[in-house]
Amino acid sequence: MKILKSIGAIFAGFISVAILSIATDFILEKTGVFPPHDKLRLFASHMAFIAFIYRSVYTVLGGFITAKLAFEKPMLHAMILAVIGTIMAILGAVANWDKTSEATHWYPIALAVTALPCIWLGVFLFLRGSK
Repeated sequence: MKILKSIGAIFAGFISVAILSIATDFILEKTGVFPPHDKLRLFASHMAFIAFIYRSVYTVLGGFITAKLAFEKPMLHAMILAVIGTIMAILGAVANWDKTSEATHWYPIALAVTALPCIWLGVFLFLRGSK
């Protein structure tokens, strides 16, 4: 039963980041702030910076959620989430590298590099608030 709770805590953190990121992307595309997903070459550096900021905030939240839901060892659970997030960011970078402009190649790299510190910050905030 412990393993199911562990998987659930990690999954909840991951899915919260994914849903919030996709929903924000969708809203920004529909309002014309971002270009449609099939036109990634039109994605400019300032747009990537905006996406990087909100995705970083959501990643911190994902770490917080995972830590809160972990029945024990919140940092371990969150670091598992960080590894998964880093792998997903790397896979996303590889899959979309030739579809994006050179001006925004920093963006997926930054997401991969900052996944662990952002999730760690979420756990830190959870632990600080739970004392």
